[in-house]
Amino acid sequence: MPSLKTLILHPDSEVRSKLRVHLAQLDVVRVLGEAVDAREGLDLHKAVGYGIIFLGLDFPGDMSGTELAQKVAGMSNKPGLVFLASDESQAYQAFELGAVDYLIWPPDKERLDKTAQRISRFKSHYREVPEPSDWKDSESGVETGEETLQLPLEDEEQDRFLTALKSAWDFSQTRQPEIEKLPVNQDGKMILIPYTQIIFVEAYEDYSYVHTANQKFLTSHRLKNLEERLTPHRFFRVHRKYLVNLEMVTEIASLPGSNFMLRTAGRTRIELPIGRRRIAKLKQILGM
Repeated sequence: MPSLKTLILHPDSEVRSKLRVHLAQLDVVRVLGEAVDAREGLDLHKAVGYGIIFLGLDFPGDMSGTELAQKVAGMSNKPGLVFLASDESQAYQAFELGAVDYLIWPPDKERLDKTAQRISRFKSHYREVPEPSDWKDSESGVETGEETLQLPLEDEEQDRFLTALKSAWDFSQTRQPEIEKLPVNQDGKMILIPYTQIIFVEAYEDYSYVHTANQKFLTSHRLKNLEERLTPHRFFRVHRKYLVNLEMVTEIASLPGSNFMLRTAGRTRIELPIGRRRIAKLKQILGM
């Protein structure tokens, strides 16, 4: 997983400057913004979707650091919070709000190393797509009612799919920072769905369904337009009706005839059979 997008949220410019220098030495975070008051920081997080926010406790205006923490606590993909404080008086409240860490400023190097370790542990499960409770348990064999779509691939499509899969798993490629969320209008409200939570997109007449682990959303976007938007973010058009997030490939299974089946996560699974002539290339891509 790439470094966590990080926001420094503090009213003191000297604190922000020194913290940025410290964080530049850590691989686990990547600073992509600064803000001086809590409401500005909240707006930035809604737009960008930060993985970690370093924040103070007291800000100008009508929102404190703990109030901001309470607001992000209810978000489906809430960031990790590292509080910056002058004393320990609010540490208990911060950890009650799910803080990753609580730093007395200024910290020494040893204490910052401990913070980096805590962020690494948070990073290991950040943005994992949870398995819905009604998925089928492969060991118990309990039925869950999930739907499976089996899509045949022509030879040319298999080659393009393998090339796209290899690109999706190549994290050496860098991308320019951008808002990686898809706006979807639901019941008069605009919902922003992070690309990382989309499992696949399904064409439906002149519209499309966006599938996440637990829900699907009817959108006004045409599949062709979403293909242009999402292809640079490791999505691949596997079928005229389906666009798949290749980072959501969760399982590789053997099939009769020396074939392999790639499966994606979610309540509705997309199964993509790969012919025996492509198996060697597939194994090379996956390091098997």
